[in-house]
Amino acid sequence: MGPSGDKISPELKDLVADTREKPENKVNDVLSKLKDLVGRKSLGDQRDLEACKQSLYSHGVLQYCSSSLRFSPAKIHGGYAVLTQMADLLSTCCVGLGAFRDMDVFSHDFLPSVVESLLFLADRLMNRALRDKAHNEIIRFFRKVFDSIGWLLRQINHHKMFLRSKHYENIQICEDDDVSIVTVTMWNNIFRANGAVVAEMGNRALTEIMDDIVYKMSSCSNPVIGRAAVKTLVLIMDHSSSTHQLIHRRYRGLADLAVKDWRGKGFDSVLDQLIDHLRSDVPWRDTKESSEEYVRAACIVQAAWRAHQTRKRLKKLPRAVSAIQRSFRDKRRRQQEHTERQRAEEELRHQVCLRRQRAMRQFRQHQLHLMEILPAERYLGELENKAAVLIQRVWRGHRERRSFQQHRYILRQHRAAVTLQRAILQFLKRRRAQRSILTPLKGPKGLTDSRRTELRQHIQEHISLHPSSVKSAEGSVELHQRAQSLLHQHLIHRVSDRAREQHNQALLVQINTDVELLLNAPSLKDARAEDVNLFLSRSCPVATRARQSHNALMQSMRLPWWRMLGEESSSPEEPPRKDYDMDIESLYLGGN
Repeated sequence: MGPSGDKISPELKDLVADTREKPENKVNDVLSKLKDLVGRKSLGDQRDLEACKQSLYSHGVLQYCSSSLRFSPAKIHGGYAVLTQMADLLSTCCVGLGAFRDMDVFSHDFLPSVVESLLFLADRLMNRALRDKAHNEIIRFFRKVFDSIGWLLRQINHHKMFLRSKHYENIQICEDDDVSIVTVTMWNNIFRANGAVVAEMGNRALTEIMDDIVYKMSSCSNPVIGRAAVKTLVLIMDHSSSTHQLIHRRYRGLADLAVKDWRGKGFDSVLDQLIDHLRSDVPWRDTKESSEEYVRAACIVQAAWRAHQTRKRLKKLPRAVSAIQRSFRDKRRRQQEHTERQRAEEELRHQVCLRRQRAMRQFRQHQLHLMEILPAERYLGELENKAAVLIQRVWRGHRERRSFQQHRYILRQHRAAVTLQRAILQFLKRRRAQRSILTPLKGPKGLTDSRRTELRQHIQEHISLHPSSVKSAEGSVELHQRAQSLLHQHLIHRVSDRAREQHNQALLVQINTDVELLLNAPSLKDARAEDVNLFLSRSCPVATRARQSHNALMQSMRLPWWRMLGEESSSPEEPPRKDYDMDIESLYLGGN
């Protein structure tokens, strides 16, 4: 839009680059940069500020700000607060641009779109305020947007387009007191700041504004609305003499209505001015007319306006009816689903109860059948056997738990001893492996030269006394090789026997350690998760002996109690058992 040869500041370059990226993501950045730029220029010369605003328009920044007012607040960080600040800044930048080349396009095309965007934002805020709980905060944003619109309408003459907007019509027909206060106050501020606007607007636009103001005076009882409406009418009559006759002819009985409804509400001085204007300039008024005619005229005006409002609402009725029907059908469907789900749950619960009762009945019938089959003595014997086993198990468990509590310190010592033994055995094993790899086979230590000479002499004497039967050299070599092989086999067997012996000793140590741990282990009833390793043994003999003892104990528990009476005392002819057999067997007599 602007000339291509103009110099652009770095701040404006960044601002233009942000406006050309994804719109929703850069609203906050554009707002902060634009606020800083306009704030710095406003502190300087007025010509620099005008040039800055012209550059913002020519490079499309103001167009981006106008279109951003229609963005969804959910996609912007800050929501309505950011859009309200953007509206305020946009109205400030659209006023005071001075004369430039595209002034006609700016006035006839761009400014109407800005006013329409501001009204779109105000309409959205009003709808949100009517259905939201945070009413006060949204009304504050709504008031700021209308202040921006009022600031813009004071400087430009686009009131007719403003009054024809469908968004302004939606705001007009709203009956909320806060919305009415904002709209009436905006017209009051515009007429008070610039009285020439009244003369420029024309009778038709003033008539639409005064219809809205007079209707709000007659339909509400809020003193804030009444004060603003009375002040606005006084300003209109003060700045335009042609409106006097229009008001007298169009709003007959307004003075009596004002006296009746608004006298004594706190603004009697302004109300007296309006009444004086209405009553002083009516030469054609008939003094004989009764107040009933004025009341009838006011009723006609109210009826016409309410009919218009009702028609507006009827246009929106199909959408409301469809929404109500849809919500009712959804609610009925949810209720039906909930009822079906409850019925299915009740049916399932009933089936479960029936199955449980059937199972209990079958179990009791089976018990009765068994009692009929078994003799009474055998059944009572089984009961006594079970009772005796239970008593023994409880007593042995109590005894083992008490023993475990007494020998807990010994158990810690055994654990420490096992750890030390394991570490020492591993260390010795590693040292032997290293020694066998690194050091070759050496001869006997302490063999000196004199001893070697002495041994050689003994060998010679032995050979002379006991000559060899082998005469040839080949036989001597063969005999020597056989002796060397026998010596080598002897050394190999000695090393393997020594390793086997060490392995057997390690196994005995491990078996003794496991036996001691099992002796001091708690019962299974009192065992914890960390005590599980105490019942595990890496020794196959211990595990096998423990399994055999457990099986023998389980078989003995199934026998009648009278058959175990003779087994408690040991037979004198029974051979004595080994110590470790006694220890292993005692591990499983307590029910562990």
